[in-house]
Amino acid sequence: MTQNERTLAIIKPDAVADGHAGAILTLIEKAGFKILAMRMMHLNRQQAEGFYDVHRGKPFFESLVKFMTEGRIIVLALERENAILKWREVMGATNPVNAAEGTIRKLYGASIERNAAHGSDAPETADYELRYFFSSVDLLP
Repeated sequence: MTQNERTLAIIKPDAVADGHAGAILTLIEKAGFKILAMRMMHLNRQQAEGFYDVHRGKPFFESLVKFMTEGRIIVLALERENAILKWREVMGATNPVNAAEGTIRKLYGASIERNAAHGSDAPETADYELRYFFSSVDLLP
């Protein structure tokens, strides 16, 4: 029996501002995800820097932090079988130009940075990212 897995998803400021959050939530549910927790928020600089700390010192860090603090985001705790891999498939390639048809980034992304969605890339990352935004009480089954 395959076990359910959890992952963090973020609907980024570009997609929220452009009115695509509802369509993205629909794609999430159609892909078989259970939404365990969801929160709309506006990250401040400290929160964005903390979340993306793994990228500190990289050339794109400053622009990423600026982008992620420009407007509201929606953070979600998702669960399903193979959630991390499946969410990454639903999002599509990081660069929308390379993303498969029908994926979130192909439909709503404009560039590598302004690509509409974020998702955890490994179980350890998902655990850290989920705890960054949600309490253990939020994540109860």
